[in-house]
Amino acid sequence: MKNNFKENKNNFKQPLLKTPFYEMFSKEMTQGYWYDWSGYKAASIVQDQELEYFAIRSTASLFDISPLIKYRITGPDTEDFLNKLTIRNVGQQKNNTVQYTIWCDDEGNVLDDGTLFKFNNTSFRLCCQERHLPWFIDTSSGFNVEILEETNLIAGLSIQGPTSAAVLINAGYQSIDQLKPFEMIKVTDDILISRTGFTGDLGYEIFLPNKLSTAVWNNLWKAGEDLGIRAIGFNALNIARIETGFIIANSDFITSEHAVRNNRAKKPDEIGMSWMVDMTKQYFNGKAAIQKARENNENKFIFVALEIDGKEPADGAIIYHNKDLEVGIITAATWSPTAKKSIALATLKLPYGQKIKSNLWVEIYVLRELEYFKMMKKAFIVKAPFVKLSRRNLTPPLRK
Repeated sequence: MKNNFKENKNNFKQPLLKTPFYEMFSKEMTQGYWYDWSGYKAASIVQDQELEYFAIRSTASLFDISPLIKYRITGPDTEDFLNKLTIRNVGQQKNNTVQYTIWCDDEGNVLDDGTLFKFNNTSFRLCCQERHLPWFIDTSSGFNVEILEETNLIAGLSIQGPTSAAVLINAGYQSIDQLKPFEMIKVTDDILISRTGFTGDLGYEIFLPNKLSTAVWNNLWKAGEDLGIRAIGFNALNIARIETGFIIANSDFITSEHAVRNNRAKKPDEIGMSWMVDMTKQYFNGKAAIQKARENNENKFIFVALEIDGKEPADGAIIYHNKDLEVGIITAATWSPTAKKSIALATLKLPYGQKIKSNLWVEIYVLRELEYFKMMKKAFIVKAPFVKLSRRNLTPPLRK
């Protein structure tokens, strides 16, 4: 048995680290809105939130994904190890593809979600929001694998929007033209591009060594000059991801490691991810607990998409049945500029959202001239995504 684990320790040498693209975003920054993403200084707004959103939906946007926690997992037992770790069947994933996945603790509660990049049966990269090396070490017992955290070694950019493919082709990456959604390709020995993203739009993610960050940024920026390229922060991206119905750990659900109370952690079925659970696998972490919860009807929550009357922001609002019985909470909400609706993602207590879907109301407090007014707005359960764009799956992609 061979278990090698390496973790970069520079994360704790200063309060907030700067990504390889920090200086580039700083030059575009006019608002000065930064936030802490996994110990890195990341932009929430670069210049104007509204313009940044419309860059995602109308032209091309650049978002710094370098703070994503990245693990390189290699070795002869890598596929078997990942099949034990995650709830999807890694053996069915093709080489040079990306798979959205989840992993759970022994009680079947979600530890985190992320994207799994498969180079071949013995080489993968797992990207996620939180650091999980101790859990990976425990899970890898008996497997011949090597796990390297490469967060500080690999930079990343997300380029999203209808002109994103045209920008990449202008920049010399013509080989992305035949990439289908969730496929990836090495455009050089060092640069990997995947047709993935968090916006529900045509888009790509670029992974590269830190030393190439300046050259790649300058190349993309020049290639996108006439295609509306714009640096964006998280706030604009957040609107787009809500429109698509994508969830964020410790925002739309609490991971089991962060849950202070036992009843706060959620199983995959309780966060809208039942489709991902592959019960045909012989074993994976949490399988028995998930199966038991299904057989005994022990799941207590359901995750839903809502349309809400009016335009008032509803983030964090309480959901009521018949205006008096508290039945859930909104985890993320926004006014959708594309759908022209107030939309939200929410957790409801069963049987609400499953057997009882009508007569739902949202309690919103609106500040007017330094005084809060309570408003009760009707909410309707709908099927996500709120915004569905055909160009997301079009191959070859749009070039305009």
